[in-house]
Amino acid sequence: MNKYFKKSEAENYVFYKVPKALFTDPKYCSVSTDAKMLYALLLDRMYLSEKNDWTDKRGRIYQYFTVKEAQEKLRFGHEKICKLFSKLEKADLMTRKRQGQGKPSIIYLKKFR
Repeated sequence: MNKYFKKSEAENYVFYKVPKALFTDPKYCSVSTDAKMLYALLLDRMYLSEKNDWTDKRGRIYQYFTVKEAQEKLRFGHEKICKLFSKLEKADLMTRKRQGQGKPSIIYLKKFR
């Protein structure tokens, strides 16, 4: 069996996109690679939010992505995921709006430029 991809198979794979600016813009040099991967997951989820018409009164797309969901995707513990979300907020790449006990935060993803 051939272990190499053929030209006809190239479109069979879906990828998470990580913006180059997160690696080339000096203002993001302090953002860890793990936090950049979380941002890529959030970017990917934005498509689902748009499909569900999850926009606020100001036209901003929002999403729900719990710590538990992030743990399952990235295979990190609770504390690390919480730190990654905080790092993205500090880097001005996202904002969370807390909804109260037991409800997931509303996440607004910000543009990276």
